[in-house]
Amino acid sequence: MRASLASSIAVTCAAVLALPVSLVAPAAAVVPSALGLPPAVSAQPPAPELPGSTQSLPLAPLGGASRSLGDGTDSPGEQGLTRREVRPFSLVGVVWDDPKAALHGTVQVRTRAAGSGAWSEWQDVETHNEEHGADPDTAEGAGRALKGSTAPLWVGDSDGVEIRVRGEETLPEGLRLELVDPGESPGEDAAAGTESGAETGAETDTETGAETGAETIAAEDGTAASSTTADAPAPRTADAAPMSRTAGARSVTRAAAPSGPPSPIAQAAASAAEAAAGAVNAQLAPYGAAWIPALSKAETELTLPQLPMPMPQEAKASAAPEAQSAPAAQTAAAASKPFIGPRPKIITRKGWGADERIREKGFVYTKTIKAAFVHHSATGNNYTCRQAPSVLRSIYRYHVKSSGWRDFGYNFAVDKCGNIYEGRAGGVAKPVLGAHTLGFNTNSMGIAVLGTFSRSTPPAAAVTAVARLTAWKLGLYGVNPKGTSYLVSGGGNLYKKGTKVRFNAIAGHRDGFATECPGVRLYGKLGSARASSAKYQGRG
Repeated sequence: MRASLASSIAVTCAAVLALPVSLVAPAAAVVPSALGLPPAVSAQPPAPELPGSTQSLPLAPLGGASRSLGDGTDSPGEQGLTRREVRPFSLVGVVWDDPKAALHGTVQVRTRAAGSGAWSEWQDVETHNEEHGADPDTAEGAGRALKGSTAPLWVGDSDGVEIRVRGEETLPEGLRLELVDPGESPGEDAAAGTESGAETGAETDTETGAETGAETIAAEDGTAASSTTADAPAPRTADAAPMSRTAGARSVTRAAAPSGPPSPIAQAAASAAEAAAGAVNAQLAPYGAAWIPALSKAETELTLPQLPMPMPQEAKASAAPEAQSAPAAQTAAAASKPFIGPRPKIITRKGWGADERIREKGFVYTKTIKAAFVHHSATGNNYTCRQAPSVLRSIYRYHVKSSGWRDFGYNFAVDKCGNIYEGRAGGVAKPVLGAHTLGFNTNSMGIAVLGTFSRSTPPAAAVTAVARLTAWKLGLYGVNPKGTSYLVSGGGNLYKKGTKVRFNAIAGHRDGFATECPGVRLYGKLGSARASSAKYQGRG
């Protein structure tokens, strides 16, 4: 036992020691303590227990294999589940076997509120989600674990569900209802104290304050997780039945952690994964901090010489020589004439409670950032800002455990109160390759505004947050928010693979794919976001 514990501790310590010195340097060496840094934490905090879980219930035919549509024709099929009691959950979605198959039809759910026992009305689930995800020719895009999926829908604390899926065409095979429990929030509420009128769901139209398709895969900025595979997606555990179910139905529950005290090896693996995820931001905030503090424009400009190169050295070493000069040239241009916005406060993955054990180990980077694609999460607007970390943990688990992605899809998220969150792991200042805009993930970043903005106006605080975030992040790469950039299509979207396409530097998802995302109301705000972002950069 002692030998095992010693070995586990050695693995964790070696993971941190193996990281580049520049990445684990204390933030105090870069940013004065007077800048409002979050409280410092120990160099190697214990990994928290994050018990989120997923119930996966197979759908079954409802009322026969075919039903009349009311116009004399037959429905290609209707599947679902009758009303039933299940274990607690807060987010729902539907997945199926073939990621290339589309679900043409409608998906509706009803849920029972935990505590009150009241059933909701039928709610629509967005069925078109294929336009999100990894580019087709990437390792993630061709992964065996990939599933077809709807967008997830946040329903709040619930313990009962009913679902119906009606097809306009033959329904995909292997339809399953995913019920996600985000688990408890981490101890400190990093978003506390930032509630606004948007908290109640109130809407406002008034704004305030305002090339190649190649990817580079790097180790986790060192060997932080290379000595263990425990932070890879966990295997499913079978036959964990819901509290009640119809005959023949079977569920699968996927839990983030086993019950009972974790073993020393599991603790070491979790700590190593957290160490890697935190170390990539170590020059921006103390290691293990719940948030990266906001800076003024002058303070932001002072930090530029200390920031690492936008493309990590590990990735740069394996990149083509002709491509290596682009990030360096952009960095030099930004340093000589720093058109960059003040760095906003960013709540880290630690702050919103990401379980680093469930994502794939290692980080994947692209070469640079030329554009930002704005999305809505399509998860609905029925959440409070204090619930936003739970929404994020639910989406994260749905992306990884239900849909088979390597990590959270978006690079950043913004809630209705304007809080900004770190998304996919790899470092907020770095060009992390996301899975947000099919065929255009290379050399771009994705920002998801939590909510659905097809008919609802996005809160001004959220639009302002998009402007502030892009002013800083695009500024790191010398990009004018009011300018345009060329990206090369990776295929699977509106453009043939290899086509060079010009986008606004702040673009909507619909600009690259036949989709309604980010919703007509949010899309209509992008012009003002570009103007505000440019002003934050000092471009007038």
